[in-house]
Amino acid sequence: MIDQFGRTVQYLRVSITDKCNLRCVYCMPMEGLPWLPREDLLTYEEIEQIIRTLAPMGLQRVRITGGEPLVRRDVPELARMLAAVPGIRDLSLSTNAVLLADEADALRTAGIQRLNVSLDSLRPDRVDAISRRPGSYPNIMAGLDAAERVGFAPIKINVVLIRGQNEDEIEDFAEITRERPWHVRFIEMMPTGANLDLAAKQFVSCTEALERVRAIADLEPVAGPFGNGPARYYQFRGAPGTIGVITPMSHNYCDRCNRMRLTADGQLRPCLFGHIQTNLRDPLRAGRDIRPLIDETLRIKPERHYLIQGSTLGSGGLVALSQTGG
Repeated sequence: MIDQFGRTVQYLRVSITDKCNLRCVYCMPMEGLPWLPREDLLTYEEIEQIIRTLAPMGLQRVRITGGEPLVRRDVPELARMLAAVPGIRDLSLSTNAVLLADEADALRTAGIQRLNVSLDSLRPDRVDAISRRPGSYPNIMAGLDAAERVGFAPIKINVVLIRGQNEDEIEDFAEITRERPWHVRFIEMMPTGANLDLAAKQFVSCTEALERVRAIADLEPVAGPFGNGPARYYQFRGAPGTIGVITPMSHNYCDRCNRMRLTADGQLRPCLFGHIQTNLRDPLRAGRDIRPLIDETLRIKPERHYLIQGSTLGSGGLVALSQTGG
């Protein structure tokens, strides 16, 4: 699958729910959102059918996302279904890890190979404040311990930088990579309807983060762990983990975009942001061939996003990243 700008698309992020058990300040309003009705959600069988259509077209890598995917039942069963699709060679999961401890072994057995875990602070009180769900921290850490115990590797830790809330922990996160085989990725906050004031006033660039980490010790550019994303990786000499930066605002990386997204209600989106999406659910349920729709969505994949810090312009009217799978 090659778009009009010559980019090869091999990767699909599949949202299986718009719901989440946290209310992170940079992602979702405290009161939540109007959730999708159950009948609007793709069934696991419909998701599998879409993946089986895409795989012969060139799809090789799939990531299960949400909202928080583990709030939906029987995620290991979906993983088994997708891992069995010929041509899919990489199956991964993004999670906040609150529910991971009880699911880690089943997910690993079912075919999930890699995990991305959101963890925005190393202090329990701050995790509670950022997630707006008291008591989240011990569950997240229990989930990470379980993930290591059952053999998930690499484990990537996603840290959204927020001035005044966690940027003074940049060095602490970096130091963890000397002790554990974690791949810590600092992520610049992206503006949506729910976080405009925060994104405008408390933005921290990854350039600043790297400057602070380099003050600890020299960093070497490295290839980093296997994955599908745009992170650039660095490493302390001899460290088991790495430090990555994801820079959607300060350094656009759209020229290397290799992905599309499938929302929980079956919209195929060629970009996280913007208004372009194609309804695959209804034609699929009507028994129509969805391959021409996929081809057309690939053809109109935009060259880049047009996000503006502190503005909804370019975001496509998104209130929360959970609406499209992040």
